[in-house]
Amino acid sequence: MSSDEVVDPLPNILITELPGTPGVGKSYLCQKLQEQLKFKWLDCSKIAKENDFIEEYDEEYECPILDEDKLMDYMEPLMQKGGNIVEYHGCDFFPERWFSAVFVVTCPNNTVLYDRLKDRNYNDKKLKSNIECEIFGTILEEAKDSYKSDIVFELKGETKQDAEQSLKTIKNWYKAWKRK
Repeated sequence: MSSDEVVDPLPNILITELPGTPGVGKSYLCQKLQEQLKFKWLDCSKIAKENDFIEEYDEEYECPILDEDKLMDYMEPLMQKGGNIVEYHGCDFFPERWFSAVFVVTCPNNTVLYDRLKDRNYNDKKLKSNIECEIFGTILEEAKDSYKSDIVFELKGETKQDAEQSLKTIKNWYKAWKRK
């Protein structure tokens, strides 16, 4: 390769979902992809907490409210480098230009989802809201509305086997991306 050739940066990948159980959701996938593909894992919730990118605390839903602008400013230079796996439970505020692929992990079995959220001690209002989001496909719909349809992929996240299949799906996507 000559010194004037431009090398495309590695792709950035977004993995999003409603909260799930350890071992079958987005954190599991991000960890495995970081290990196997050597991408940098950007856990937006963790970044927000560590850098005080929290606007306020929502007492009703018992959760912090993200300062999206501060997070975006922090992430912009990281995203320009490429090779990132971004983990967050939402997606519609991230710039479309950042991602080559958006993977949405879903849990259509409401009984499984209910048990997961109950185990996390979600209050009734937060539990009901999350179940309704999954029933109506809110996160998947957000992804389809926010990004080109050919980069949005739905992954099933009910079991450990689903997680392993999701991992294979993402790795196969990456292999195809490298061939382009």
